[in-house]
Parts: sequence; C-alpha cells; structure tokens
Amino acid sequence: MNASMLSHILFSCLLLSVPAQNCSVSEIIRHTQRLLKGSSVSCPCRETAVSSCSCLPIAEPGHELACFVEGTEHMLKNNMSSSVIIARLNVAFQTQLDRNLCESLAREHQCQYKTKGNVKEFLSKILRTYQAITK
Repeated sequence: MNASMLSHILFSCLLLSVPAQNCSVSEIIRHTQRLLKGSSVSCPCRETAVSSCSCLPIAEPGHELACFVEGTEHMLKNNMSSSVIIARLNVAFQTQLDRNLCESLAREHQCQYKTKGNVKEFLSKILRTYQAITK
C-alpha cells in the first residue's frame, strides 16, 4: 500500500465520521442512558387526564430534534432530577437544530408528533434515534 492510498483511506474515514461527531452521538447516548438508569418514572401518560406524569412528544421522522428540544425544556421547567444532564442534552439538541448538524433529524424546526409518552418513553426514543445514527 503506498502513501497516497493510505492518505485517501484516512481521509475517507474522516469524512464518514464527521456526521456522527456533529450529532454528538456518543455524548447524547451516554447522557440518555444515565437518565434512563435513574428514571423510575414509568407512569402512563394521559393527555386528557390531569396527572403527575409528564407527557412528552414522541417525534415523527424528521422532527426529532425539535421534539427533543421541546421535551427537554419541559423536563427542565418541571424541575426533574438530573437537571444538569437534561440541560446538557437540551443545549446539544438546540445547537444541532440551530446549526443543521443532524439533517436527518431536523427536516423542519417544528415538533410534529402523533403520540406523547412518559419520561421513560421519551428518553428511549432519544436513545434509539441516536443509536441508529451509529449503525
């Protein structure tokens, strides 16, 4: 293998890793997993009934970032535990949305969803979404 070929391979690998880096995938996965481990909230989310359970948007494809921003803002306003981690996630999602860093997750800047879920379902959606980017 000559030096030219090696540099071409390294450059190609670098290009492939850029989208995942811009999406802060490993950081978001790590924070989300930590929140899921500490989350005992698995109460049913009922949008019509008044309950202590937070109902957060489960995003439609292409609207994930906007819904993740909206959901984490709701979690921060309701003084959920682990607010430092939630704030970090919120800033990461907002930055990605503002700078169009994860195009597949933000075709529009508006949160669209058909269903809402509790905190555990919302965090699981974040985790599945970012794990799919790494595949």
